[in-house]
Amino acid sequence: MALFFFLAYVITWGLYFAANSTSAAGLRGLLFYLGVFTPGLLALWLTRRADGSPGVVALLQRLVHWRVPARWYVFALAYVATIKLTVAFLYRALAGAWPPFGDVSWYVMLAATLGSTLLGGQVGEELGWRGYALPRLAMRFGLGGASLLLGVLWAGWHLPLFFILGGDTVGQSFPLYVLQVTALSVAIAWLYLKTQGSLLLTMLLHAAVNNTKDIVPSAVPGATQPWALSTSLVAWLTVILLWIAVGYFLVDMRKAGLPLPLVRRATAA
Repeated sequence: MALFFFLAYVITWGLYFAANSTSAAGLRGLLFYLGVFTPGLLALWLTRRADGSPGVVALLQRLVHWRVPARWYVFALAYVATIKLTVAFLYRALAGAWPPFGDVSWYVMLAATLGSTLLGGQVGEELGWRGYALPRLAMRFGLGGASLLLGVLWAGWHLPLFFILGGDTVGQSFPLYVLQVTALSVAIAWLYLKTQGSLLLTMLLHAAVNNTKDIVPSAVPGATQPWALSTSLVAWLTVILLWIAVGYFLVDMRKAGLPLPLVRRATAA
C-alpha cells in the first residue's frame, strides 16, 4: 500500500506541475488527465503484478457492477444535493437571508454527473481509491477506519490544485477541504459496502459531488490563503452536516464489517 500512495502522489504531482509549466493547451490538458488517472493506472499495474490477468479482470468488472437496488442510485445522485439544500435552509435561519445559489440548471448537473461518471476522471480515481486502496486498508483498520485514513490521503493528493492550474480550488481553504473530503470518503465507503463493492456506484456519487456541490457554493470569492480556515458559513454548515452523517455511516459499517468477497480479494492481492 505504501508503494501505491507514494507513486500516486509523486507521479500525479509531477504531471500537475508539468502541466502548469506549459502554455500548450492540448499538452496541458493531457498531462492533467494523466495525473487524474494515475491512481487507477497504478491500481491496474499493481493488481496485475500481484494477481495476474484474473485479478485485473475482477477489478475492472466492478466498474460495471450495476445490479444494485435503485435506492443506492438515488442516494448517489442526491446525497450532496440534499446536504446543500439543507444548508440553504439552515443559512436562512441563521443569517436571515438566503445564501447565493449556483446558476447551473438541475438537468445540466444531472447530465454532467452521468457523463462524467462514464467518461471523466472518476473512473481513474475510483479504480485506485475504492477499487484498490480501500479494501486493503480495511483489512488492517476496518472499513470505517480505512475510509477515514483514505479520506485524508485522497484530500492530500489534491493539494497542488490549491496553488496551481487555475481551477476553482486555487486559493481556497485546504484544511476545510480535508474535512469535507474525509467526510465524503466515509459516505462513499458506506455506499461501497451497501453495493457489495460496486465501483460504478462510487463513481456516480463521486461525480455527483463534483457536479452538485455548487447548488449552494462554499467557495470564498477572491480567496488567496490555502492554509487558512474558510470564512464561508455555507462551507462550515456543509462540513457539520457531512460529519453528522459520518457518525451514522461509521456505526453502520462497524456493525456490518467488510463483505467476505472483498476480504478474499484483498487478501489474495
